[in-house]
Formats: sequence, C-alpha cells, structure tokens
Amino acid sequence: MKLKLSPINIRNKRATFDYEVVETYTAGIVLTGTEIKSIRLGKASLVDTFCFEANGEIWVKNMYIGEYFYGSYNNHSARRDRKLLLNKKEIRELGKASKDNGFSIIPLKVFITSKGLAKIDIALAKGKKEYDKRQSIKEKEDKREMDRMFKY
Repeated sequence: MKLKLSPINIRNKRATFDYEVVETYTAGIVLTGTEIKSIRLGKASLVDTFCFEANGEIWVKNMYIGEYFYGSYNNHSARRDRKLLLNKKEIRELGKASKDNGFSIIPLKVFITSKGLAKIDIALAKGKKEYDKRQSIKEKEDKREMDRMFKY
C-alpha cells in the first residue's frame, strides 16, 4: 500500500548538501498530544537534527517542535529526544553502519500520512568533503542555466 502524503512536509534542506545519502528508511515517531498538533500546524524544524542508536533503539535528537499555542501545563518541551519506531532488523543495520567511520543517521523529512500518523524519513549518510559540496553547487547552477536556456 502506497502512503499518501498530506500537505505537511517538513524537510531538512541541508541534508542532501552536507551528506551523500546511502540508504533511506521511513520510521514512526513517538509523540505526545500537543506535539502532533504542532506538527499538523507545520511548526517543526529539522535544522541541526541527527539520530543516534542507544540500547537497541533509534532516537532523534534536537528536533524542534514548537509548543502548541492552546496547550496548557501539558505542553511539551520543544527540543526533547524522541524515539523512532523501526523494526529490529533496521535498527541493527543502522546501529552497525553508524558506528563505521564517516557515516551518520540524519533525518530528511517529517510528514503526516493519510491515516494521520506522523512519520519521519531518515537516511544513512556519508559526510561530503568541501570539494564535493562545490561540485554539487556547480551542478545545480548548470541545471538552472540549462532550464533558463530551454525556457525561451
């Protein structure tokens, strides 16, 4: 069954610039009531966010989910660690690969499924060197220039 995406699509724009994506996974997120309401309003960010493995679980650290405006004393803290829901095989693969030198687990985007569940796309990624980033910028500018030329 293909997941239908809602208009809520919060992306980590620096991820593909700073990292070379090796493999991607889709995981559920353990959230409280006010957190899911804030995500549905689009008040979340993946800037400076990363994932790590601890005690056989994958956690996302430093993910910003703004406080819900109508939340009372039950409101959540904006940058707490949140557990990701993956199966054991995926957790083992990610844990083993992230221990290798140069590999990281980074979040790519947060979205809401058609069933109303919050999901996060994470990737096993290798950090890019400075010259790789310059190459990415050059390719992007060349593509933009080609689009301009064929548009007219």
